Amino acid sequence: MAYDITLIPGDGIGPEVISCTVEIIEAAGVPINWQQVESGAKAVESVGTPLPDHAMDSIKKNKIALKGPLTTPIGGGFRSVNVRLRKELGLFANIRPIKSFEGVKALHKDMDLIIVRENTEDLYIGKERMIDENKAESIKIITREASEKICRYAFQMAKDLNRKKVTLVHKANIMKLTDGLFLESGRKVARDYPEIEFEEMIVDAMSMKLVQFPQDYDIIVAPNLYGDILSDLAAGLIGGLGLAPSANMGEDIAIFEPVHGSAPDIANKNIANPISAILSGVMMLKHIGELEAATRIERAVSATLKVEGNLTKDLGGCQGTKEFAEKVIERIT
Repeated sequence: MAYDITLIPGDGIGPEVISCTVEIIEAAGVPINWQQVESGAKAVESVGTPLPDHAMDSIKKNKIALKGPLTTPIGGGFRSVNVRLRKELGLFANIRPIKSFEGVKALHKDMDLIIVRENTEDLYIGKERMIDENKAESIKIITREASEKICRYAFQMAKDLNRKKVTLVHKANIMKLTDGLFLESGRKVARDYPEIEFEEMIVDAMSMKLVQFPQDYDIIVAPNLYGDILSDLAAGLIGGLGLAPSANMGEDIAIFEPVHGSAPDIANKNIANPISAILSGVMMLKHIGELEAATRIERAVSATLKVEGNLTKDLGGCQGTKEFAEKVIERIT
């Protein structure tokens, strides 16, 4: 039987990198009925809303989606579709594996960690107001329920993947109530996993140590904002956002997507790096139980990157988007 999966190509370079991912998954022999819907800036142009009802209905029905990057206007316009999807679908966990690749020039060549980011609250709830013309206010919400839920997810992942340590990131020395609650929740959950080392780290110290000694970390769990920032920082250590996949996980719905933006300035030029999208597809295959196909694609990506001259332009090479995907397909065995 084929899997029914929602496909959202996205804006900018989204359609290019997502089409490569679809071709690679099909080359690996996984039967999927892709149900394509539009969201983001394209949907605003065509139907007047960035997240049409039919798109949301498709995701709710299929429970799984592969999504390209969506444009979010800066300083005005419609609110982030990503934030709305996470909130309305209960996608409480953002998972960002950070793993270095042989053949890619990077600050660190032996990284293998996972950042688990709370996905539904913190400053991302969007409760802002202008107090007067010279003063604005943004509300940060941290709840015990969401904090314990994401911390338990991180510890259970560590157990399932045989990871040895969970590092909780916070700023409880300053934000004693909000971050203090997150830290307290993590400490409580940690007591249920005595076999896993638990470490607490203030976010600014974490930023420094992650740059200096990323090999010391296994699974990092953080509130929404810190997790967002640290994820991009960690991606920079392995060569850039073009190498970092992600998953947004809920109780029964999951959306997989590249972590980078829509990059409209390079859209339709065949120079975008498709690896983040491809590896997000790999995460999706693992989620649905297609472990063998996921492993073959993962190995093909690694093998492609090892060959001099196979890198995409952002990684210092000359391969186009389509050409890189073709080389991956050649190596799927």
